[in-house]
Amino acid sequence: MTRESTIHQIPQDLFINFNPTALLEVTFPEPTGNSITLSAGVQLPRNATAGPPTFGAIGDIGNGPFVIATVDPDAPTPQDPTEAQIRHFLGPNYFTQSLQNGQDHVEALVNRTPALSEFKQPTPPAGSDAHRYIFLLFNQPDMFNAQRLVTATTPIDLFNISAFAAATGLGDPIAGTFMRVAPDPTMA
Repeated sequence: MTRESTIHQIPQDLFINFNPTALLEVTFPEPTGNSITLSAGVQLPRNATAGPPTFGAIGDIGNGPFVIATVDPDAPTPQDPTEAQIRHFLGPNYFTQSLQNGQDHVEALVNRTPALSEFKQPTPPAGSDAHRYIFLLFNQPDMFNAQRLVTATTPIDLFNISAFAAATGLGDPIAGTFMRVAPDPTMA
């Protein structure tokens, strides 16, 4: 996946400027010991997204710190997103750690502090079309850890990533990707 094709894959209904300088790599661990690394727009079965995922970046992004956010703009359904956006993850204080991954030079994104919103597994309701889950990487501003817009007790529904980014000084994301997840067939 190239930077250019990822730009066109990130949904525009987040109302955020997206002109990435790197590729965000999102990898879900699997019980089999293998893992799944997302390609932008891939549809995964819900059971493959239990997570929590790990993150990496391909491209020159510096050392950090960074903030990673995951939102669902399709709640409760893509046709009627009255509860969107759902915040599925919000983690500050990520820093790079060099890794070699095949031919690509991947900077692992690691953090040793609690997330503001721990990873919440995708759970689209029965009868819904597949939801989009959008992962965004931001440069973290100096005073971000002092923000109080999102805490451990803040509701995760009706979140607005573009308003949050503006209010906290995150600016535009520097990388991103997304996946689709449909309801479990047993729920339909």
